[in-house]
Parts: sequence; structure tokens; C-alpha cells
Amino acid sequence: MDIRKLDRTAVLETVRLVQQADPTDWDLPTPCAGWTLRQLVAHMAGQHHGFAAAASGGGDDLEVWQPSALGEDPSKTYRDAAWTAIDAFAQPSALTREFILPEISTDRRFPATVAIGFHFLDYVVHGWDVARTLGVPLDLDEQTAEAALAFALRVPDDERRLVPDPLFRPALPAAPGASSLDLVLTTLGRSPDWSAAAAL
Repeated sequence: MDIRKLDRTAVLETVRLVQQADPTDWDLPTPCAGWTLRQLVAHMAGQHHGFAAAASGGGDDLEVWQPSALGEDPSKTYRDAAWTAIDAFAQPSALTREFILPEISTDRRFPATVAIGFHFLDYVVHGWDVARTLGVPLDLDEQTAEAALAFALRVPDDERRLVPDPLFRPALPAAPGASSLDLVLTTLGRSPDWSAAAAL
């Protein structure tokens, strides 16, 4: 499993999805409770910059993890941020580095493959968030969804999901015969049936 290839696939799918947003979409609700599409994409862009900094040894700077100002062209701002992370992970030194990820732990360092795996899982899920918000399909193949599920199943379902603004909510029951992607979602506390229309 080439985690960088998987991550690139997931991230570029989010770029494709964000580019479909028109000016009337940015205030739509998303599956991330309390966040509009603009707030979600600002968070996603900020996380790209944070992970890119971590890949270069600067993950301990909390400022680089802040949501990005999207400006007048949110899609372009997001696309540029996404490529910042893709390019950072592609550097030969990135795979030998231990990443500092302060939003996960302030006293642990994570092997590169684990850290990029976190990023990959996040963008599979956030890709679904954007797709559902816009009412368009998420285009990820089964291999990518299965890889994301393997990472999702490693995320502890414990008291850390009960705090205000958790990284993930408590797991939900899955429907019989659920797809790999739906299992990713329910494992991380999202309902595959969520829709922006129902949330309005």
C-alpha cells in the first residue's frame, strides 16, 4: 500500500469537488456540525498547510494549523493548499521524518506513514462531507475506500469522542451490507444518509 498515492487520490478528489461549488453554496450546512461549506474548506486548507509543515519538521507551530482565509477565489485557495501538502509528502525526506501533529498529541511524534495515513483518512471523510453538502457523488474506487476503512478502524472509539468539537463523533451502527465507504463513515460517527437539504 503506497500511502502517498492513496493520499494524493483522496486529496485531488476533494479539489475536484470543491471546484464544483458556486457562490451560492458557501453558506450551506455540512456534516461537520455547526460548519458551513466555507468553514469546512477553510479548515481543510489549513490542515493541508499544517501537514505540509509537519512533513518539513515544522508541525509544532500551531499557527500553521489554523483555518485558511479563502479570499475571493475559495476554490483556487483550496487547490493551492492541497498541492502544498501533496508536494511536501512527495519529498524524499518526508518518509523518513517523524511528524509533530499537535492537534492529535503534543508529546508524541508519528512515523511518516502513520501521519500521512491520518491525512488520507481525513480527506476521504472530508471529501464525502463536501460531496454531500453539494449533492454530488464522491468518486473514490473500492481500493481507496477499503484502505480508508483500515485506518478508520484504528481510531479509538473512547472518551475523546465525547469532548466538545471532537475529531470524530462516537461510532454509529452500520446498515447490513454497508459499503466500505459507509463503514468508514459510521465508524467515525457520520451518518451515510446525511443531506444538506435535511439540515436546512
